[in-house]
Amino acid sequence: MDLKNITRRVAGAFIAAATTATLATGAFADGHGMDMSGKTVEWIIPFSETGGSAKWANFYAPLLSEALPGQPTVVVKFMPGAGSTKGANWFQKQKFEDSEGTVIFGSSGSTQFPYLLGDPRVRYEYGDWNVVLASGTGGVAYLPPELAKEMDGNDASALRDTDFIYGSQGATRLDLVPLLAWEMLGLNVEPVFGIKGRGDGRLMFERGEANIDYQTSSSYLKGVTPLVEEGTAVPMMSWGALDADGDIVRDPTFPDMPTFKEVCDATDGCESSGEKWEAWKAFFIAGFPAQKMVFLPAGASKDAIATYTKAFEKIKARDDFADISAKRLGKYPQMTGDKAAGALSSATEVPQEAKDFVIGWLKERYGVSLK
Repeated sequence: MDLKNITRRVAGAFIAAATTATLATGAFADGHGMDMSGKTVEWIIPFSETGGSAKWANFYAPLLSEALPGQPTVVVKFMPGAGSTKGANWFQKQKFEDSEGTVIFGSSGSTQFPYLLGDPRVRYEYGDWNVVLASGTGGVAYLPPELAKEMDGNDASALRDTDFIYGSQGATRLDLVPLLAWEMLGLNVEPVFGIKGRGDGRLMFERGEANIDYQTSSSYLKGVTPLVEEGTAVPMMSWGALDADGDIVRDPTFPDMPTFKEVCDATDGCESSGEKWEAWKAFFIAGFPAQKMVFLPAGASKDAIATYTKAFEKIKARDDFADISAKRLGKYPQMTGDKAAGALSSATEVPQEAKDFVIGWLKERYGVSLK
């Protein structure tokens, strides 16, 4: 599969989603739905309660409760472990007829990457699930102020003499995007694997146990912005966003921050072209423009899919949604219906050459074998 075609398709879908309303699905158009009065919906998040997925789900949960017919209680439940594969494997076993639409799952890039890379712990199949919301996001890398001042503008060369410690969920998770980026910049970053969520990495940074970190946009806005304001953290770069041509441009939530591409281009020895760059970009596309998704389990009825689709459409149609979502999640597309399905395809399709490169890199750099 050609990365250029994927990039253009993804960029076009996300630009359109950001500027036009999503059409209802065929099931929704039929007018059917579920009455959920008196029920409790369990929203499973396969991470700890401190990370970006928790911020995202906790933002949507009360809005979803209000938007679903009958206004059921929506409870976010955390099921961390094995870099999110524990929770995803559990969800794969759920049968719709047992829960009748009261169990939903929140996936993230760290759930998508093990699936893409053939991680032997994966026992789940995205093709079995039913997506009802796809949320784009971004990511920001940041440093302690004493290290940030060593950068010469966007040039990170002076940081190559520093020994960095980074709290990581695992090399096959979404963390491979920052780990590969930092390696491309020539930085010596030693990951401490095993944390249960990105929020735990931020806590390591706050305690001085790590001296480099990255957070997805929602977690950065809530958890890191206060550190920046008090002067204990300084943003290094964002990963960027895709424009209509599939090129990486500045993140709309952080327009004043340089992108990784800008920092790479300004740093001697880092190249924003070639095999390594194309692999990084492919996994960035798979991990961020459609990073978080909400699913109903296998066997979900058309009525259930229509009910949740309509509920998320209702949330997006709120007069205050653009304002409150920008403050909590950042300025990114929130997709339903056909656009969510397209985002799912983009998030679970990566060119084989990019997969091969990353699998080889993981083996050589971290001793991680996926075969």
